[in-house]
Amino acid sequence: MPVIVLSAVALVAGCSGETAQPLAEGGRQGAIGGGKPGRAADVELATDGSRSTGVVAAGGADAVYNYGPAVMAEGGRVRMWWCSQLGSAAPAGDDILYAEAATADGPFAEPRAVLSGNPGAFDGVHTCDPSVLRVGGTYYLYYTGAAGDHAFGNAIGLATSTDGVTWTRANGGGAILGPARDVHRDNVYGAGQPSVVFLDGWYYLMFTDTTGRAAGWNGAGQFVIRSQDPAFTKGVEALGERGFEHASGTNAPRTRSVVDGFSADLMWVEALDAFAIAHETFEGTTVTFFDRDFKMSPFRPVVIQGPWQEGPGLVRRADGHAPLSSENPCDRVPLDVVRATVIGGAKAPTDLKHFGIDVKGVGACADPKRAMTVLDGLAAPSPARTMDLLVGGKLVRVDRRSVAGALATRVLDRRPPEFDKLPVAARLTASAKAVRAPERGIGLVLDDGKLWPVGSADVTGMNDSSVEEITTAQWDAYPAGSALAR
Repeated sequence: MPVIVLSAVALVAGCSGETAQPLAEGGRQGAIGGGKPGRAADVELATDGSRSTGVVAAGGADAVYNYGPAVMAEGGRVRMWWCSQLGSAAPAGDDILYAEAATADGPFAEPRAVLSGNPGAFDGVHTCDPSVLRVGGTYYLYYTGAAGDHAFGNAIGLATSTDGVTWTRANGGGAILGPARDVHRDNVYGAGQPSVVFLDGWYYLMFTDTTGRAAGWNGAGQFVIRSQDPAFTKGVEALGERGFEHASGTNAPRTRSVVDGFSADLMWVEALDAFAIAHETFEGTTVTFFDRDFKMSPFRPVVIQGPWQEGPGLVRRADGHAPLSSENPCDRVPLDVVRATVIGGAKAPTDLKHFGIDVKGVGACADPKRAMTVLDGLAAPSPARTMDLLVGGKLVRVDRRSVAGALATRVLDRRPPEFDKLPVAARLTASAKAVRAPERGIGLVLDDGKLWPVGSADVTGMNDSSVEEITTAQWDAYPAGSALAR
């Protein structure tokens, strides 16, 4: 297991000089205090439904630590990627493992390494701290990479996939973001621990940078940039004291931190019209809220109590948004995290467990426009004895209930009255045409003539749709529908 040098261990993690940690770990947070949130609106949120489980995932074999998970609710299952180290995965160093389960309660059985070090590159030894999105038919894996144990060795990389399991490094295998080097501190971690959300055409990237100007004395802090390019090679805007402003690149000065901590996770919550940042504090996982411009905090923080030893992974939808409540999607918001809870025999975080609470009484569907956003991804019975799926504000009629269930984030037994206010935009009939193209994934051609991407070939099989192989140019020539799988 890689080790941070002694001075970094003492200052980053607040541990004794005998404590060893994985290199890509930024360290445990102390008390809140170095972040600079926006102007608080001071609205208190009601919560209930506190829940927790036993250990839901472990690397197995010789994986002595397990932490930093990315958790995705997709297609009726929960998928999880996390940081560990398998002796069978070369080279020796941090690996990103993958497993899936029916719910966040696990068990996430038979994990396998899906991304390991790339010798000779910036991530030659270590890959860790995954954050995973799916936009259209493409999965994006943002991760911390390092070539060894040298100072400021951590940077953020990107890989892409059509299934979330087999990954290809993007940006020519190079890092997409490194340390800004605004300030030299004793904490020589660098940049890493990414968390990414896709919202209204923008990719929002939150990350740690111990060299950032606005980080705390120990390097703690979370910075945010955004771009409409998933690789952040162009059109980058950095969050500063005056909001988002044009930046020359991803290494622009880090002038504003949104929370004081390491290894945080970001999520967009439609029902609250706010970002949620999960970060560890003495009480447990604190969830801090910001409006979409990070100019104000519309709600008081809430706390998911329980033990922890490393940053949380929020249970999110494929786009990094909050899952919908099965009980009342207009009035409740589930906030669930998976986090490491003990320091194991290797003196590193392990024993991933699930914790959660519900925010209640949000009244999100009182505004018709907001209701369409909140209910996006839901399927419910249609008047024609088929199923209706709300996708991107449009109602898609699906002939087969099993297919609707695979595409939806949730299937309701009762039809929301908001659905009746929308016309049917397109219909997915049994045996509809399916196509697949390199770097695009799989899509279904609906009766409106548009190509609607889906996340998995399983859906086409359930629909009895034969898949036709086409070129990328042919794919791009189709009128584009929204991504069907949420």
